[in-house]
Amino acid sequence: MSNLPETNSILLERNASVLTLWFNQPESRNAITDEVIDEMHATLDAIADDRSIRTLIIRGKGGFFCAGGNIKGFKADQGDGDQASNAGAQVAMARYNRSFGFLAVKLNEQPQTVITLIEGAAIGGGLGLACLSDVSIVTRDTRFRLSETSLGIPPAQISPFVTERIGLTQARRLMLTGASFKGEEAVNLGLAHILADDSDDLEAKCAEVLDQIAHCAPNANAVTKNLIFESTRQSKNDVLDFASEQFAACMFSDEGKEGIAAFVEKRIPSWAEQ
Repeated sequence: MSNLPETNSILLERNASVLTLWFNQPESRNAITDEVIDEMHATLDAIADDRSIRTLIIRGKGGFFCAGGNIKGFKADQGDGDQASNAGAQVAMARYNRSFGFLAVKLNEQPQTVITLIEGAAIGGGLGLACLSDVSIVTRDTRFRLSETSLGIPPAQISPFVTERIGLTQARRLMLTGASFKGEEAVNLGLAHILADDSDDLEAKCAEVLDQIAHCAPNANAVTKNLIFESTRQSKNDVLDFASEQFAACMFSDEGKEGIAAFVEKRIPSWAEQ
């Protein structure tokens, strides 16, 4: 079982095989700070190899998902010093911005099934986080916007993930206009998967998804997720060779033996949570 890290800016709650990661700074609309990034890295690393945790849910306290980067912090980081000190500040800002990209890659390929529950708003980097989940459930009145260019900056680290999620033409439109939209359009765009009427319905639809995940073998899910990403990196023949090796390894694992035996014996496999 994982030893979860001590955290201040996020709140971790475990319930059986489900770990919920709450953004826990509603006074700043759950903005993404250095501390949030560090604590999310530590959490993802702590659970990566723990198959007793099948699902990671990410959501925000205060009825608000995430407002993206800490804009007030950006103002302080710009400074008003001489050219040399400003150059140093730019290097530091690039390092901060890239740190979110490292987190995005890690979260995108996290072995657990990742669900984002989005209500209130998902702005900028918050919208980007929605694009990193395996299942995204949104309320009808949730507001979305890629607001970066209206602030004079680009949606830097999230741009490839947004483009991968919704396609080049829609990504161009949303990034270059800063257009606002709500939950139903997010589902129509493919940014989110499931539309909920309100917060209660959000919880109900999440419970349905968790029930589905409970019938999937945890290691098979982790292997499958890895195969999905390898298919984007390797040639078709190479990824099929890799897939055959993973298939054989799973077939002869305890999990695979139990799954086949349960099917033949017409019973529920041991990993299926009741």
